[in-house]
Parts: sequence; C-alpha cells; structure tokens
Amino acid sequence: MSRIIYCHYLKKEADGLDFQLYPGELGKRIFNEISKPAWQEWLKKQTMLINENKLNMMNPEHRKQIESEMIKFLFEGEEVVIDGYKPQH
Repeated sequence: MSRIIYCHYLKKEADGLDFQLYPGELGKRIFNEISKPAWQEWLKKQTMLINENKLNMMNPEHRKQIESEMIKFLFEGEEVVIDGYKPQH
C-alpha cells in the first residue's frame, strides 16, 4: 500500500517512502515531504558526490557535507555541484 504525499522536491503529489530512511528530525521531514522518485534522484547525486570527492561515510565531516548538500537539493531547490561533473544539456 503506497502513501501519497505532497513532495517538496517535485512540487506535486507522489509516492511517499515506505519507511524513514534517515535518522532524526531531518529523517522525519524527508519521510513526510520527499517522494520515492525524489529520493532516487538524490541517491544518484549522493553517489556522484561521494565518488567525485572521495568522501567517506564514516567521517563525521564528510557526513555533514553530504547532509547539507541533501538539504539544499531536496528542500531548497539547489542543484548539487560536483567538481569535474558537467550535467548533459
């Protein structure tokens, strides 16, 4: 049974996530306001970010950097800028 939510990222109703994938208050906000398709978009960006910048998820500084990019991408409508990566137009 899918949950339909109003997705903050897509600016329309879409399938919500099945469960909270991120801890804490931010995780609750993502669960309530970010759809599955938007989360998939973010995961692609996150993978590129981690690979491009050789980030380590065990490093608290790196995690903070990823989290701040995630907030900008999902909630503030900012594109993730990845050094050396040019989006195809």
